[in-house]
Formats: sequence, C-alpha cells, structure tokens
Amino acid sequence: MTTQVGAPTVPIYLAGEFAEAGAPLEVRNPASGELVATTFQAGPAELERATVAAVEAFGRTRRLASYERRDALAHVAERIGQDADELAELLTRESGKPIRDARGEVARASLTFRTAGEEALRITGEWMPLDWNAANKGRSGIWRRYPIGPVAGISPFNFPLNLAAHKVAPAIAAGCSIVLKPPSKDPLVMLRVAGYLDETDLPKGAVSILPMDRPTGDALVGDERFKLLTFTGSPSVGWKMKAEAGKKKVVLELGGNAGAIVDETADLEWAVARLVYGSFAYAGQVCISVQRIYVVASIYEEFERRFIEKVRDVKAGDPLDPDTNLGPMVDARAVARTDEWVREALAGGARALTGGKPDGQFYPPTVLVDVPRDARVCGEEVFAPVVNLFAVPDFPSAIDEINNARFGLQCGLFTNDLERTLLAHDELEVGGVIVNDVPTWRIDPMPYGGVKDSGLGREGLRWSIEDMTETRLLAFARPL
Repeated sequence: MTTQVGAPTVPIYLAGEFAEAGAPLEVRNPASGELVATTFQAGPAELERATVAAVEAFGRTRRLASYERRDALAHVAERIGQDADELAELLTRESGKPIRDARGEVARASLTFRTAGEEALRITGEWMPLDWNAANKGRSGIWRRYPIGPVAGISPFNFPLNLAAHKVAPAIAAGCSIVLKPPSKDPLVMLRVAGYLDETDLPKGAVSILPMDRPTGDALVGDERFKLLTFTGSPSVGWKMKAEAGKKKVVLELGGNAGAIVDETADLEWAVARLVYGSFAYAGQVCISVQRIYVVASIYEEFERRFIEKVRDVKAGDPLDPDTNLGPMVDARAVARTDEWVREALAGGARALTGGKPDGQFYPPTVLVDVPRDARVCGEEVFAPVVNLFAVPDFPSAIDEINNARFGLQCGLFTNDLERTLLAHDELEVGGVIVNDVPTWRIDPMPYGGVKDSGLGREGLRWSIEDMTETRLLAFARPL
C-alpha cells in the first residue's frame, strides 16, 4: 500500500465536541491504497461519555420548537450544498465510489436534511371522539407524537453520507438526541458534516458521531438508555442486533437479492439501459442492486443480446475519472467472496456471458445465465457487480420467481400493461414495486424498507420520524 505524506488527522465528534480520542483509525482509498486520513475509533470510555451526553441533551432536544429543529436541519442542507464538490471528492477517495455517483449521493444528502426539516413542521396529532357508547357520552381525546428518547444509529459503508443522514436528520427533526456509529471504512465525509451540525444551535451533546470497533458497537446496541436502534447493513448482522437490543424499538433496513421483471410490452431500450445501470452501479454494492432479471420468454433472446452489448459499455477505472462508472470493491475480502460465489455457480452449470474473474481490487461486470436457483449468487445477497438472467414462460411465473426468495426489499417492473402493474402491486412480496425502473431507484422522502429477511420498519423521513416518536393520548371525561 502507498501512504500519502501529510495525510490529515480528523477528530471524531464526541458529545458535541471534536476530540482526538480512542484508537487511531486509518482510512484508505480502496482503489489505490492511498492513506486518505487518520481518525479515531471510540472505545468504551468514549461511548459512555457520548451516551451520558445524549441522555442529558434529550431533556433539551425534546423541548426544541419545530422551527428550531427545521432551521438546524436547513443549515446543514445548505452547507452540504455549498461544499458539494469537496464532499463528493472526499467521499470518492475514502469509499472508491465513482465521482459521478458520489456527486449524486451528496445531492441526496442535502435533500435528506432539508426534507427532514420540513417534516419537523408536520409532526401532528388528532382530536378524536371517545363517546362510542352511552356510558362514555361527553368523552373526547387528542393524541400527539412525542420524541421517543435517545437514538442509537449505525450506518453502512456503501452510502457513508446519505444513509448516515437518514439516521441523524430524522432524529433531530423528531426532537431526539443520537449517537451515530458511521462505517469505519469511510467515516470522513460524515465527520465533515459534524462540523455543519456544530454550527447550529442544537444542544451540546445532541449528536455524537463515533466510529467504533465491534465490541463497542455491540455495547451501543445493548444499552437500554437508548430507546430506538436504527441499523442499515447486512441481514445476518441486523437480525443478530435485534436479538441483542433488549426492550428498545428496532428499525432494520437490510439487504436482499433484488429482482426485476421485463414483459413483452416493455420499452426494451429503456429497460436494458436502466437494468445495466441498476446491476453495476457502485460495483453492485447497493442493497437494492439488481441481482435477478426475469424476462418473458418471447423477448428473452433479444433482451439478452441488447443487455450484453450495453454491459460492454461499462467502464471500470479510477473512481475520480468522471467517465468511470464501475469502481473497486470495498476490500479484498469482498472480491474473494464474490469470486467464490461465482465459481460455485459456474461449477453448478451456470455460464458467464461477461466477466467472472477478479482483477485486483476490481470485479468486472458479470452476467450469468443457467444459474441454479439454490446457488448463493442467486439466493443470497451477492453485493457485487453480478446479475443473473432468467427466461420465464409468462408474467405470473415471473411474480412467483421474485417471491421465491427469503428477501423482499424492492422489485423493478418493466411493463406497459396497467392490469399487470396492479397485479404485481397486489402479489409481489416486497416493500416497493418500481414501475418502469430498476429496484435500485429511490428518492429519499418515500417510504423505504423491506419484508421477510430484508428488514423491519421503514425509512424515508416521515416514516423514520414516526418511529422516533411515540403516541400519547390525552382523554377528557367531559368537555372542559
């Protein structure tokens, strides 16, 4: 590995203060090995300090006026927009995400904070009659939503800015304090955002942003002083955390083996372009990356031909090159795991139409056909630039194939048939059906999450705020 002379030291954001505390943590560019910066991993002492501060700060965050929460979030959104180019470059250097995708993530993060601020003004309640029988004549009530308490957040490496924003922004909007564990592989961009949070009038200690080692992260999960755990990451880790979280509410945004359906009424040119993008964006390291494509048999050969032609346009290379649209895998372990799963599928009878062999830190765009349904590259979350193509006899068969999975996050549906669209919405066992686009598509204000092993609860600012608040009833025995 190469080392960049003079790489900066970046403090963590601990209880409302920047601190060089904990064990040193090197952050390296996965494409080049360059040392981007050194920061710190919090240990038990730092986590305890942050937790005590979050509990104390909650007494003040819960009383912040709606406009105060809105103004703080709007400030962060504005600062992200002002520094967008610099943030995108930092994100690319620490994560390996192609710069074109990094710019998109920065823009999304600004929208996430801005939308959370708007939603802070829409946390409402309702008057309701309680005189549902003669014995309760004259009774009525109102209910309101109140902040749930300190929040523990854990965000993943693949969207180190925007998915962290989906923890921090709704917590602030709801009136909660939060301790966030960002990814240790690429925490720098969120530590930069900590500076924008520090410029606001939020109570000191309301937010801590602390990279942590695994034992310290486990302590965060189990600490009963936190009233909600929100986690984005792998299914195996997420469900284990739920079992260890105690009595706190848990929201899990996990992964899947996202599928897409293409029928004979679809616009093939559009479908192919979008499905190539959805299969290989950020080297497939996206929880809604396209992993399975089911094409109605009557158009399968034409689809396959066009798809392979388009895949050959995917350019791997330096993530800072604006023409690059396939960057490196996050680390050598990810490359080795992907290669193992692909070789397993090939040994079971699959064929690779493109790719199939690693190239250093990169894994090429890989298109597989004749894949056994029980191969891990099909049934598990591959989290790599690998996609499986299948021909199916008809539309109902495609729905059955999508549902024949232990995951259910989102599904792409390429069709111009309204009746089939409505049937898919009724029958697909997923959290979202994306019509005439890939399951990889998401806009941040929408409800987002999965069923089965893909998660529990929903993200999207309004829905996250609902989880971070609780309903409290005020009932009147008679009119005042």
